[in-house]
Amino acid sequence: MDRNKMISKLRSDSKTYDFVIIGGGATGIGIALEASARGYSVALLEKSDFTKSTSSKATKLLHGGVRYLAQGDIGLVREAVVERGLMLRNAPHITKTQSFIIPTHGLWDEILYTVGLTFYDLLAGKLSLGRSKRISKEKTLKRISLINPDKISAGVVYYDGQFDDSRMAINVLQSSVEMGALVANYCSVEGLIKDENGNVTGVKAHDEVDGTSFEIKGKQVVNATGVFADDVLQMDKPGAEKTIAPSQGVHLMLDKSFLPGNDAITIPKTDDGRVLFLVPWHNRVIVGTTDTPLEKESLEPVALEEEIGFILNTAGRYLTKAPKRSDVLSVFAGLRPLAAPKAKGNKTKEISRSHKIYTADSGLLTIVGGKWTTFRRMGQDLVDTAEKNHDWKHIPTKTKRLKIHGYKENINHNDPLYFYGSDEEEVLKLSKENGWDKSLSDSMGVIQAQVVWAVRNEMALNIEDFLARRVRCQLLNAKESVTMAPEVAKIMAKELGKDEAWQAAQVEEYTKVTSNYIL
Repeated sequence: MDRNKMISKLRSDSKTYDFVIIGGGATGIGIALEASARGYSVALLEKSDFTKSTSSKATKLLHGGVRYLAQGDIGLVREAVVERGLMLRNAPHITKTQSFIIPTHGLWDEILYTVGLTFYDLLAGKLSLGRSKRISKEKTLKRISLINPDKISAGVVYYDGQFDDSRMAINVLQSSVEMGALVANYCSVEGLIKDENGNVTGVKAHDEVDGTSFEIKGKQVVNATGVFADDVLQMDKPGAEKTIAPSQGVHLMLDKSFLPGNDAITIPKTDDGRVLFLVPWHNRVIVGTTDTPLEKESLEPVALEEEIGFILNTAGRYLTKAPKRSDVLSVFAGLRPLAAPKAKGNKTKEISRSHKIYTADSGLLTIVGGKWTTFRRMGQDLVDTAEKNHDWKHIPTKTKRLKIHGYKENINHNDPLYFYGSDEEEVLKLSKENGWDKSLSDSMGVIQAQVVWAVRNEMALNIEDFLARRVRCQLLNAKESVTMAPEVAKIMAKELGKDEAWQAAQVEEYTKVTSNYIL
């Protein structure tokens, strides 16, 4: 993925693309994959870095949503468990099956969760990840040794999927590019272009790197900007009704000692009615999440004190080793682009997570809602809608069995470079050049070659792109990532032809942003 080549092609090409997609998060990326797999020409623009906002701040779960089952939304759960199975099959290098244990309180709990989760398995059909079952209190304590024995009667084991969100995005983009898509980060959309009948025929793009503007023509312009969808709708029709009700989810990262085994824990009923997860990820533990309605969306949301307190208190009630503020390696907040309810007063946890597609009078397609697990299906539904709206011949989906870039089976998760999949050999080859095999951080397992690789092949333009999203150091240990920043800036500067002033500015900017991740 060479940004310079992509941008110059987008700038100089007078062709009309079949799809111009605004937004480089999970939704836009899923549409790019689907459309390019069907043979359509695709241009995708992202105003900052791919997955900068919500799509890099997920709970890292590929799940049907156990609590939607409790709400009776069987269709949504069925769709999600099928998609979960497809993602695990199509990208085994960045996904895995994860066992979860629900600690139960008494016989009623045990029956309820065993029956409910057995139904959850059955919904997945052939793509089921394993059968749920009740296990004794003794077995539960053996598998999750730090759970408070006074709080439980037994446990119920079930299975869901887990993945690395930003790595998934990069690999899906690489797959799309291999099929002909043009994608660019740091390229915003300033306005929509319309013909004399008021139909959208393209976008005014602005290259955030060199400050120039240019136009891109498209038969179908797609608004896939997540929590920022209303901004694009305002461009189309000033004064348009709001479609998004953003809700903030916060996660804390802890050391692996808080969850020593391989099982994750699900606490299905917390004080605010949400589910709390403790999940092993990249040899750390993610704890979350909260659900706080917000008035205003932002690109870099900040965790609220009460959210941090809520997670620590709830986790502390269930664990014999209660996490303290000083144990938190990183805290991160993401926004959910929930489809705004028509009725006032809906709690955000009750607003549907299913995606919705709107066709504007101008022909602009907007997609809101949804979640990472169903990103492929969202792409399929959006492209189907575009085909209908334009009377194009329907081309069936090609992504159900499409192997994602980097596809590699039998992954060794103890290998610090495992998430590169089939690209790992190339990264190692690169590490032997110019002495790029030196470690940037022993605790993170990151080497210099990864920086060079990210610049040359994954469109990383600054140190935050690398430390936050190409490798996940900002989320895994925010303080440690700040100590890595100067060396990363130095290597990137050499690759990108930047000077020392750029390096200093980069380190300062990264330190400032990352201070919000440190308690």
